[in-house]
Amino acid sequence: MSAVDRPFAPAGDDAVLPFAVEALDLRGRVVRLGPAIDTILGRHHYPPAVSRLLAEAVALTALIGTSMKFEGRFILQTQSDGPVSMLVVDFDAPDAVRACARFDAGAVAEAVAAGRDRPEDLLGRGHLAMTVDQGAHMSRYQGIVELDGRSLEEAAHGYFLQSEQIPTRVRLAVAEVLTRDPGHEPQRGWRAGGLFLQFLPDSSERTGHRDLHPGDAPAGTAASVEEDDAWVEAQSLAGTIEDDELIDPAVGAETLLYRLFHERGVRVFEPQPLVERCRCSRDSVKAMIASFSPAERLDMVENGRIGVTCEFCSTHYDFDPQEFETE
Repeated sequence: MSAVDRPFAPAGDDAVLPFAVEALDLRGRVVRLGPAIDTILGRHHYPPAVSRLLAEAVALTALIGTSMKFEGRFILQTQSDGPVSMLVVDFDAPDAVRACARFDAGAVAEAVAAGRDRPEDLLGRGHLAMTVDQGAHMSRYQGIVELDGRSLEEAAHGYFLQSEQIPTRVRLAVAEVLTRDPGHEPQRGWRAGGLFLQFLPDSSERTGHRDLHPGDAPAGTAASVEEDDAWVEAQSLAGTIEDDELIDPAVGAETLLYRLFHERGVRVFEPQPLVERCRCSRDSVKAMIASFSPAERLDMVENGRIGVTCEFCSTHYDFDPQEFETE
């Protein structure tokens, strides 16, 4: 094919577009986040550096979560010693996402002032966990990879190499952009985008690549495995993408794929929409409070009420302690 084969309507914002480049044995996804990520970040009023990092995590979660054919949840979580000590992104299949972050405001401000506001600087050292939860009657699966001064992109590469041994590349981009609609004042809003590529040839022998650990060879020795030419080409093409192409509302996912792979031909599949939606409810919060002992609930009382604020959506729930008294 010389262009994008598009049997569906354009993906647009807040959607993941799966695609295949059969000539290069590639499978991939493009995510474009607009109103959904702006709503998530707008609820929290995080410092811009924290917002950018959390938006990257949401884009990465959307790319991975929508690739899994299951009913349940996919959870991406970091725990680290950096200024941003925790990121949590919860993807509830098939389309709902929510997210939050924990951070030291003073440490973030110092890092930004010193020019150490890259994702790897803010995360520091710790680990990235990816959990698949298919419900109460199914086993949970969790994969963990170190955060040792690496960005989320680099950690994702390590995760797929370690857990699935699939050559994978991820590109993520985030920015706060200014939009101008005719007859309206300019508006600022967050946007995020990402590209996810995996090399999946029929022959497993073709998937060897230079990221493989050299084993017992002397320190500093690189692996001698040569990468497949198709995968080398795919990575080279992915490296030509500019960040603004991943987030520009005027550059659709299909247009981006055409720019990258028009010489090889690319086939797209039905877009998968995404929505910002929290799983909390008054009933679920009430059940959680009821699970505590009377003494513990007494410690929760302030000014005669029990108040709980959801970390994900910032919704505040207020209860009368007498609601939990048993006869």
